[in-house]
Amino acid sequence: MKLHSLSISGLATINLHALNNEGSEGNALMTRMVEIVDENGENHTVNAISGDMFKHIQAEHLYRLAGEQNLNLCDGCKLFSANRICEDESFTESFTRDTQDSQVLNTALNTCIMDDCEGILITTNNKSIARKSVIEFGWVVGHPSSVMTESYFHAKYVPEGREAGSGSAENLGQNIFHRPASSGQYAVVLNLDLFRVGMNDITLSYALDNTERQKRIKALLQSVLYTFIKPGGAHRNTQNPHIVNFEGVIAASTSTVPAPTVSALNPDYRSEVESIAATLNKLAENAVTVYTFDSLSGFAEKMTEIVEKVQPWGA
Repeated sequence: MKLHSLSISGLATINLHALNNEGSEGNALMTRMVEIVDENGENHTVNAISGDMFKHIQAEHLYRLAGEQNLNLCDGCKLFSANRICEDESFTESFTRDTQDSQVLNTALNTCIMDDCEGILITTNNKSIARKSVIEFGWVVGHPSSVMTESYFHAKYVPEGREAGSGSAENLGQNIFHRPASSGQYAVVLNLDLFRVGMNDITLSYALDNTERQKRIKALLQSVLYTFIKPGGAHRNTQNPHIVNFEGVIAASTSTVPAPTVSALNPDYRSEVESIAATLNKLAENAVTVYTFDSLSGFAEKMTEIVEKVQPWGA
């Protein structure tokens, strides 16, 4: 199955989490809230988890998979540095300001799966070469009818007493603080342009052979699966999220017809995706395949099926 693109639309039920916080005011930690409009045009303020957070979670899983499967990583990504390949001296010394951008990009793609799949802006040696991410996450948005946030009182235990309490510049003593915990159903949307794995965005040709591209595609899809099995984030030491369920739909396209995505904020999102896919398949026969799932185990089953069958586009 040679996939051009893949999309996931789903509704994740997550309880008592603090995966993304906006900052603090005094001794109270504030959770991130966003404004949305529902299918009826009504405004709502809801709790949300940044797409940046889920992208970071997915990237960390890909990093670990790359190490386990002996896939190429640059020196920066071996340290999981945010600077990525720009921190790799062997890479930055391999070109000058006069080197063609396409040649620099080819070297980057061959050097590292993270810079290939997650995207990078190469700014060394007076260059400015953008590599767009292969994977795109939207905000993970709380459904207006089923999301809530509460703030809970905490105190730092000090066995010797309560001197130098809250407000101490040294953070000593029995400080009190308020920490939020959010629960609800969250709409998830993400898209993967699998055909771009290993592709030079300037020459539009592949810098890697099909064997290496297939390894990277499989690892990338696995990292997406692991993102929902174990989402990282803040305060997991005492607020490890209770993942109750994940339901939704996966759309996989074997042609240049895009894999459709409809947000789970729309109660009819699954039937909408199926209907769009059926319509698109009239333009290109059997171009889009839709997989529905009603649980996290169902999602794992469908993703594993895709990982086992997937082949690189254009091979």
